[in-house]
Amino acid sequence: MHSSDLVLSWPAPAATWAEAAPVGNGRIGAMVFGGTGRARIQINDSTVWSGTPTGPATALAALRAQGAGPERLEEVRAALRAGDQDRAESLLMTFEGPYTQEYLPYADLYLTVAGGERAEYRGRTLDLDTAVAEDGFDLDGTSVRRRVWADAVSGALCVTLDADGGTVDLAVELSTPLREILRSAAPDGITLGIAIPVDGAPDHEPGVAEPLRYADGPVDGYDPFGALALAVHTDGTPTVDDEGGLRVTGASRVLLTLASSTAADRDWSGAPALDRAAHLAEAGELAARALAQGADRLLKDHEADVRALSGGTSLRVGPRRSGTYDVARDILGGDDELLTATVLFQLGRHLLATASRPHTGPPANLQGIWNADPRPAWSSNYTININTQMNYWGAEAVGLSACHEPLFDLLDRLAVQGAHVARELYGARGWVAHHNTDPWGWALPVGMGHGNTSWALWMMGGAWLSQHLWDHYDFTRDLGFLRERAWPLLSGCAEFLLDWLVDDGTGHLDTLPSTSPENLFLADGVPRSLTRSAAMDLALIRATFQRTLAAAELLGLDTPLTGEIRAALPRLRPLPLSPEGRLQEWAEDLTEADPHHRHLSHLIAVHPLGLIDPDSAPELAAAARKSMDLRGPGAMGWSWSWKIVLRAWLRDAPTARSLFLEAIRPLDGDAGVDAPVDGSRWGGLLPNLFSTHPPFQIDGNYGLMAAVAEMVVQSHTGVLDLLPALPAEWTEGEARDLRCRGGLAVDFAWNEGELTGATVRRLTGDSAETVRIRCLGRTAELLLPAGHQVELDALLRPRGEPVPC
Repeated sequence: MHSSDLVLSWPAPAATWAEAAPVGNGRIGAMVFGGTGRARIQINDSTVWSGTPTGPATALAALRAQGAGPERLEEVRAALRAGDQDRAESLLMTFEGPYTQEYLPYADLYLTVAGGERAEYRGRTLDLDTAVAEDGFDLDGTSVRRRVWADAVSGALCVTLDADGGTVDLAVELSTPLREILRSAAPDGITLGIAIPVDGAPDHEPGVAEPLRYADGPVDGYDPFGALALAVHTDGTPTVDDEGGLRVTGASRVLLTLASSTAADRDWSGAPALDRAAHLAEAGELAARALAQGADRLLKDHEADVRALSGGTSLRVGPRRSGTYDVARDILGGDDELLTATVLFQLGRHLLATASRPHTGPPANLQGIWNADPRPAWSSNYTININTQMNYWGAEAVGLSACHEPLFDLLDRLAVQGAHVARELYGARGWVAHHNTDPWGWALPVGMGHGNTSWALWMMGGAWLSQHLWDHYDFTRDLGFLRERAWPLLSGCAEFLLDWLVDDGTGHLDTLPSTSPENLFLADGVPRSLTRSAAMDLALIRATFQRTLAAAELLGLDTPLTGEIRAALPRLRPLPLSPEGRLQEWAEDLTEADPHHRHLSHLIAVHPLGLIDPDSAPELAAAARKSMDLRGPGAMGWSWSWKIVLRAWLRDAPTARSLFLEAIRPLDGDAGVDAPVDGSRWGGLLPNLFSTHPPFQIDGNYGLMAAVAEMVVQSHTGVLDLLPALPAEWTEGEARDLRCRGGLAVDFAWNEGELTGATVRRLTGDSAETVRIRCLGRTAELLLPAGHQVELDALLRPRGEPVPC
């Protein structure tokens, strides 16, 4: 631990999962409970999902066999044009397939020190800069220290126990909540063979307590299997107990390493499949190889790797960043919003860097990579009408660009499945996604024929996800990425959108049917969802078309597709304004069934698309602000985060701060999915600072990280804007290496609400470019060569010529 580290602390062991501390390496995630008794470490593997690679194709074939397809889509459109909502909804529900598969818990590791009931607990910590969880206690004159981290270098979960002043006896148990089909225990470790459910949620709502379904063997050539190996090294004496666990006696030093090998990981990475014996051997070899490194080398390499990934990016709001802070006293029970903003920014970076790393597994899901429930709420899947996107809103700006890559890997797979769905269900080119997906590339609508069309039938999931491709390019200016990865996906998405649009007979192009997730309007007093050209559709299609054209220009492409886009863009409807001047959710001025709805879909044109800005579109910005005013405050974690960023992009610092203060309250009440949903009790922070819907959803944490960053620096308008939405109460602070569009990085500090100085760097490019900078009403322009930096004073004046970075 460095003196500059930010460390969270708790005086007592975690009594519940929502109190435990999260660590991870992108593949293995663990929730560390600590304690003097039977201390639990709950373990996940980001590749352990129910289902099989052939599931999406099988479901699509079944829908087609039941008549869903282009012909029925025309019947839906005809019914809507005739005003027959009931028939349109009934027909459209036949396009709904099964639910996505589920993200599953994998194992539990229990460590029990004999005599622990007599111990005096010293507390536990989580270092947000090194991703190491630690706790300790004193037992009969022996000081026991335990550390847990998930190491990306070795690929193993590592646990050390050090006893100073004496020795301890330790019991080690490894179990799984899934189906254990093999156990091998020896004094040097334990190996488990685990069956993965072949179908998690095929015909019921996610989260329903129904037994998981297992296959008796391989399914279509795929064997849903995982192997987990635990290796041990100690100066004590290890033996095997009667239950297949380990007993270690007389130990002053213990090192445990745990590694995993799954069939889903081989499928995800494209590596050749293995049989069960080979999986068991692979897990054992990984654990043994890590063990051979020794605790000191493992920890040193881990910390170096984490610091290299995180780089030099940091943000301090207020006078304090480094130090150890008691979560209950200083964060949840304190009144220092500045410290809380600092902590939540770094916690978000910790959670992203430990849940989503390149070449390790699927991207962060609804719970990151941490889940203990075999029937998690909403399957802990990828909900792509806001939640998955929010997971990655801050990735580029907070210096974790590499953590964005697993999302692009998922997009590659989703586009393959989505191309089949676009063609078979809608008769369209390109690829489509709806409101849920999973690592198998699920692209169908879900709902089993009874899901409300307000969420199940939304065809813009791919359009929203594709914006992340452009954002990554815009921050990095990596033309190779734009050419090789972004262009095929962007252009395929644009092809679908072109074919989805229909001529309304007056020259405009409409989306029909259209929904605004997950909201409803009233028609003759009845809640409805289906209409045409919801504002969200219009914004996403416009942004996709504009960015596809921009990519084509940068790549020197002029194709029939670009010609089609240029012809379609002028025919898109403008964003709709109501007679009283608010931005409407639907093309018509319809009455919202829930005026305070948690989703802000119609405001996507403000954030994250940046189509509406107070400078370039003041009338639309005012309309968006009026619409937000009517929605009001109060929500849950992710909705608060979205509202804060929206207010920040509209430069409404006081309201952004007010929403932030709401979002950082401790959760009041039940953290479960059935918690009361009145506005006063919905959402908040759990004892480990996880954000809740409720229940826990990690998008709130990622969204708060992004929101804090956007309050102090923005770059979406082509201007590097410092302190654009700084609350008056956030009087001082310092940012290091925050990233901005255009391949820029910036350091700056402020005091008494005024900038004290800044350093701007151009990290990429091959020539000098003009950088426009704004801060608190002052503006400046400077010519900055690639690979150079320049220091600015409080008035944005250069303190010298640009010098190499």
